[in-house]
Amino acid sequence: MSARLASRSSAAPAKFPLNPQRRVMIAKIHVAKKELGFDDGDYRALLERVTGKASSAKMNAGEMGKVLDELARLGWAPGTSKKPGKPRPASHPAAKKARAMFLSLGLLGVIRNPSEAALEAFARRQLGCDKLQWADQSQVYKLIEAMKKIAARHGWDQDVAGLSDPIWTLKLRLVGAILRRLKARGAAGPEETLAGAAAAVVGESKGVLALSERDLETIASVLGARLAASAFEDSAA
Repeated sequence: MSARLASRSSAAPAKFPLNPQRRVMIAKIHVAKKELGFDDGDYRALLERVTGKASSAKMNAGEMGKVLDELARLGWAPGTSKKPGKPRPASHPAAKKARAMFLSLGLLGVIRNPSEAALEAFARRQLGCDKLQWADQSQVYKLIEAMKKIAARHGWDQDVAGLSDPIWTLKLRLVGAILRRLKARGAAGPEETLAGAAAAVVGESKGVLALSERDLETIASVLGARLAASAFEDSAA
């Protein structure tokens, strides 16, 4: 055998016998891939992150065991998935807060596509993590802080220091910020007020302070839809 052929032979990936144990482990990995809703790109990224190899066929039993441990950490357990193949959004508290913030930025007209896929793409760019579900909560809070800065730049004040009811106040400020952007676009008259919008949307005529968080969410949703429609009209003109 020539030196060149010997070099190629030594560089070839190790092949492991497809014995019953390896067959079972490979089958479990592929079932987990399907039940967790991973596409091929996410799946290969996970394998490489855990073992440095992009295919389970090139792994030994120990490496496949590490992959199965990681899949279990991400929430997979045999026979527990009720909707195979459907991606599950990140569900830890920080991720839920990030999702709410992202949707609110969509209502504010700052983010054009506030979908789950867009949130995942945004998180991937900001955190360098393949899936939001894989990021720890301290990472996700960094993502939230980044979104707060975006919000503040577009007129939605995020300073809640000293407030007794910060969530209600933030929702109220969001409604006000959307209304101001509507006026700036000429999609709302200068005389239109937050109290007037509340009366029109939820029928509340007792004043802004009587609005509940749910009321404010409803008003933000309606005004946000108006803002999105005005942006579409501008682009179509």
